Amino acid sequence: MKKDRMNFWQENRLIVKAMFIGILTLLLLIPAVFILSLVNDRESRHDMAYKEISSKWAGTQTLTGPILVIPYQSSSQDARGNAVTEIRQGYFLPDSLQVNGVIKPEKRYRGIYEAILYRSDLQISGKFSSLNLSDLKIPVNKWLPEQSYLLLGVSDMRGIENQLAVEWNGIKKGFNPGTPQNALIRQGVYVPVSLNEAALNAGNFNFSLHLQLKGSGELDVAPLGKNTQVTLRSPWATPSFTGNFLPDYRKINKNGFDAHWTIFNLNRNLPQQWTEGNYDPGASKFGVSLMLPVDAYQKTMRCIKYAILIIALTFLVFFLIETSQNSPVHPFQYMLIGFALCIFYTLLLSLSEYIHFALAYGISTIASTGLISIYASSLFKKKNMSFLVAIALLALYGFIFTLVQLQDYSLLFGSVGLFIIVAMLMYCTRKINQDRQAEILT
Repeated sequence: MKKDRMNFWQENRLIVKAMFIGILTLLLLIPAVFILSLVNDRESRHDMAYKEISSKWAGTQTLTGPILVIPYQSSSQDARGNAVTEIRQGYFLPDSLQVNGVIKPEKRYRGIYEAILYRSDLQISGKFSSLNLSDLKIPVNKWLPEQSYLLLGVSDMRGIENQLAVEWNGIKKGFNPGTPQNALIRQGVYVPVSLNEAALNAGNFNFSLHLQLKGSGELDVAPLGKNTQVTLRSPWATPSFTGNFLPDYRKINKNGFDAHWTIFNLNRNLPQQWTEGNYDPGASKFGVSLMLPVDAYQKTMRCIKYAILIIALTFLVFFLIETSQNSPVHPFQYMLIGFALCIFYTLLLSLSEYIHFALAYGISTIASTGLISIYASSLFKKKNMSFLVAIALLALYGFIFTLVQLQDYSLLFGSVGLFIIVAMLMYCTRKINQDRQAEILT
């Protein structure tokens, strides 16, 4: 009976060993999950630092307007039949609106964490043509043109860096903070532009203003003109165009980007003038985000997602070597190799917070490969085997690094690479069964 058991073990030891390696590979995903949680925790700290810096600078900015607001008297009766007169607002959007701006990015740090801020220099101009008051079906004598004002929405007023003034029909007027008697825009500035009946009938109000605005992350513009044209330029080389409209023209290179939008009133669900109605002028906003390239945390996270591939292929290399060289590797030694592979990711995470990701990846790769290769030389007693392990690990880590760096072609490259790996493994293992049969016969 004992001899039968020994024969069974000898005949099936490769299968049992392979099953153990497979189970160990799956178990090593548990520490990989903990490392993934550690990456999320460090990334959350980075986001907190970014928000803290932004809270003391200025947040994401959305430019809305300018909008011409003309109050009017509205008469009604209360529940007792008494006449009630209240002041309401008429809103008029410009026929043409041009925004020409330059965005200058700035990097700020909180400890080891980086945040991207910006200063922008915006030239805003346009024209209100005929106001067509009769279309709103309000008697002319009910309008209060002397109380008219121009409204400009700025989502975070802390970002305004100059004493803002508008040139209205050749006359320069300074803005005041706030949005009086107005629920259309919650944050912004206004300037009184007292009109008269003759001016209302004539229309054709030209405006221009210079706005220096700082913010963080993103700059958006609401297309309130009947014809809105926006041009933004920046030395930032990795922009992300956001909102409801992509630019008609864009040029992106290592020196920065240049983008232009042309939006018509027919492209948005907002009338050119109204008195009542729940309209949101910012619903159709668009703009640009100063996006960081895939940062170290995202890259590390993507590396961890390939952990099962690294662990499984490394174990397979050791399994093939011990099978071909008849040099058994103890299960405990497989566990140590697996832990060494997991430590690679903690090294990568910690180093990438201080140095460039590529350099951190290289150092972590050399450290892990060197440790495992030296260990392999003591296991197999042959230097050429340790070189084989080192070459296999360097090839695997190089393959994963290329996958992580690629953003648009990672799936294609990964699929082709995996196909080649499987083909090589099939070639290397084509004689395992024949060798095993020969061993049993002898």
